Amino acid sequence: MHKNPLLIILGPTASGKTKLAVSLADQLNGEIISADSRQLFRGMDIGTGKDLQEYHINERTIPYHLINIKEAGEQYNVNEFKEDFYSIFERLTVKETLPILCGGTGMYIHSILQNQQYTAIPSDPEFRATLPIHDIDDLKKKLFLYPAAFTAHADLSSSKRLIRAIEIAEWLSKNKLTEKQWPELNPLVIGLTSDVTLRREKIFKRLTERFDSGLIGEVEQLLSKGVSSEMLTFYGLEYKFVAAYLNKEHTLPELKEKLFIAICQFAKRQMTFFRKMEKDGVKIHWFNTDQDPDEMKKEILKLYALFFLGKST
Repeated sequence: MHKNPLLIILGPTASGKTKLAVSLADQLNGEIISADSRQLFRGMDIGTGKDLQEYHINERTIPYHLINIKEAGEQYNVNEFKEDFYSIFERLTVKETLPILCGGTGMYIHSILQNQQYTAIPSDPEFRATLPIHDIDDLKKKLFLYPAAFTAHADLSSSKRLIRAIEIAEWLSKNKLTEKQWPELNPLVIGLTSDVTLRREKIFKRLTERFDSGLIGEVEQLLSKGVSSEMLTFYGLEYKFVAAYLNKEHTLPELKEKLFIAICQFAKRQMTFFRKMEKDGVKIHWFNTDQDPDEMKKEILKLYALFFLGKST
């Protein structure tokens, strides 16, 4: 067995990541570390699709981590995720349990695989307030006023990413970043994909189930507990659109239509990010979920045995 193995299951929303990860954990003596930026929060169950019953298999429960660790209304950043991930990873590795990182938040997964040191640089709300947040051209001009060494990391594709790049450059102009050494990883990355039409069908089915399970009531309860509409908008997708519906901005049919479109667009952005990871040198072994799930699992187990054990099955 290679030292410090890590199995990663990634894919867009509604691709069946959790079910596969649980099945593999059951067979490979693994535990699951969530890489989902919203399943961290308690009380956000239906909208995030926690589906904790999926962790029950063969009359036992697969242990999971980084789910329900924060209160709804709080925030959590990439650097906190890295700290928490490595703490769990080391504990599992010591007891010879396979860590399985599973989720669709590409930025979390990428930060582990690329060891991006800039995630440790804190956010500066006061500085951000001085920036022209809605003008990409002005943001680019602002960014390029800094030395090239501070801006080489920059992603120029959106105002949100430009603002973060400027924030980093500003911090680096006044501070020295001490790189932290993390444990070495030997990752095998499995990506789940499918035909776009079938993906949309799965998204529609799952969204219908979430409405039937009480999605609107969940958001009402969060609001009643003091979680602001602004924070729900920050959490995005289901929480953003249902909060707008409760604020009389949409009718129920409009809510369902707009949310379905938004989730499909989100899935497309997830795939774009995963392709970017590949361009950055991350090897992703893609499997099509339209095939028989048992056959897909067998193929993944063969790849696992070859990758970590150096043998075919």
